[in-house]
Amino acid sequence: MPATPADPIALAEAVRGGDRRALARAITLVESTRRDHRDRARALLAALAPYAGRSLRVGISGVPGVGKSTFIEAFGVHAIDQGRRVAVLTVDPSSALSGGSILGDKTRMPRLAAERRAFVRPSPSGGSLGGVARRTRESILVCEAAGHDLVVVETVGVGQSEVAVAGMTDLFLLLLLPGGGDELQGIKRGIMELADVLLVNKADGELERTATTTAAEYRGALGFLRPRDADWTAVVATCSAATGAGIASAFDLVRRFETEMTARGAITRRRAAQARDWMWAEVADALTVRLRAHPRAAALLTELEPAVARGDLPGSVAAEQVVDAFLGEPTGTASAPGTRGPQSPPTTRRCR
Repeated sequence: MPATPADPIALAEAVRGGDRRALARAITLVESTRRDHRDRARALLAALAPYAGRSLRVGISGVPGVGKSTFIEAFGVHAIDQGRRVAVLTVDPSSALSGGSILGDKTRMPRLAAERRAFVRPSPSGGSLGGVARRTRESILVCEAAGHDLVVVETVGVGQSEVAVAGMTDLFLLLLLPGGGDELQGIKRGIMELADVLLVNKADGELERTATTTAAEYRGALGFLRPRDADWTAVVATCSAATGAGIASAFDLVRRFETEMTARGAITRRRAAQARDWMWAEVADALTVRLRAHPRAAALLTELEPAVARGDLPGSVAAEQVVDAFLGEPTGTASAPGTRGPQSPPTTRRCR
């Protein structure tokens, strides 16, 4: 009988045994927001945790149209040819109607999805910050426990997605367009500071020379930025995912990063920092869920939200009152002696 989400221990054993359906069910379970599913997901993750962590986690981002899916497919197929087992977690925009993925990455990576040693999983972003699914970190652990030693996380490439994916992977790879610096102008510095490898894609045909020039310009720009890690200097190269040119070299760059950063203990340090950040993110999420379910705090939220929306009450004042109600402290009094005196009732003056 196949393992079901209702039996997390049996599901964990099936995942470790290489059952692809079990792997898909496990990720569905960890992505669920139902309270009973979250309890089972915690049991599943506890059973899988000792077998996770043995992979290289690669985050890939870039603006829409840069060719992320084409690159990931070519890169993943080459990695499989080199003996790796590849898992791809692609974070799609969410449908406003169903909440499901819009882009359907399995249809955009047909060759990779058909590979026996590959696993491709599109996940709806669910409106989470940066286009990264809320449970992507947990999905990474599940894929690792299933034996995938190269886990790729692709983002939708908007807003804070680059920061989010860099905070949960070992290597951050940024794809760029030939001569396409304009679309990154506003956030280029921050993105470049995060990137470990920058690849100018579509370096073929008439764009090959432009791509070479663009790569040289980015190399020059990197010289003015502080490296993300003292143990690694960001590398810029060109490739063409459509023709396959430069894909092997890109894989070799990733392998060199893995070898050097592992030997220097840098990956271990990155993961330790990420684990701490993950814990505090989960603490914040759990507190928010409990606060919204708290009768007194929820009632006060219902009362104060319209006033904040109208501009009659500053959001910071409302937030403190809600937190005081959640903690059982008298609203409007200081949480510690001398930190904040009693507050007068909100006025009707608008705050702009």
